[in-house]
Amino acid sequence: MLDGRTAVITGGAQGIGFAIAERFVAEGARVVLGDLNPAATDAAVTALGGSAVAKAVSCDVTDAGQVQALVGAAVDTFGSLDVMVNNAGITRDATMRKMTEEQFDQVVSVHLKGSWNGTRLAANIMREAKSGAIVNISSISGKVGLIGQTNYSAAKAGIVGLTKAAAKEIAHLGVRVNAIQPGLIRSAMTEAMPQRIWDQKLAEIPMARAGEPSEVASVALFLASDLSSYMTGTVLEVTGGRHI
Repeated sequence: MLDGRTAVITGGAQGIGFAIAERFVAEGARVVLGDLNPAATDAAVTALGGSAVAKAVSCDVTDAGQVQALVGAAVDTFGSLDVMVNNAGITRDATMRKMTEEQFDQVVSVHLKGSWNGTRLAANIMREAKSGAIVNISSISGKVGLIGQTNYSAAKAGIVGLTKAAAKEIAHLGVRVNAIQPGLIRSAMTEAMPQRIWDQKLAEIPMARAGEPSEVASVALFLASDLSSYMTGTVLEVTGGRHI
């Protein structure tokens, strides 16, 4: 479904980002992985099949210059930029009483400013080709708000607003912008939760199980491909029915 296309994926060295990269490569895409962990990113490139299909680029998404270099690397290396997945993220969970201003700023900067940088700089390239798909990774936390995540919930809600506003701005140029809101997805981060917290979250899911990164990747593929050619500004929940 992505033959001949090039995708940039931020936070692509592990977790959901790597699962998306795997699925895109399986569907014929070349991928550029932007991440701050050089060893993990190089290992991801090897796992994906090497330099013929993947490239590693060190990138701090809060720095517009580095994001510009990241999207430029896609064009320089593989000849185009057709898909942009803004996935990079961090958590600094704490209640409002204990959360520091720095922790708030860090999370909002990586998630929201990072997604804005990726969206606008990818769009600058895509608008010249009059085609392209941008996929922003939000979270169900941005829909309902979760205790201890005033920073994360605010940032993820902001990504929804960013997605909708950007979609309206560039739809006439042939560039689509959509978002995904994952719920409880099995990963190293979520599996490190205390068992009682995991069980509490699991009890809220009608499908009675956590999701897999590959299940988010399938939705990202749908939004990146021509299957969603008449969709822009939408937000798709991948939650097993949680918080519907």
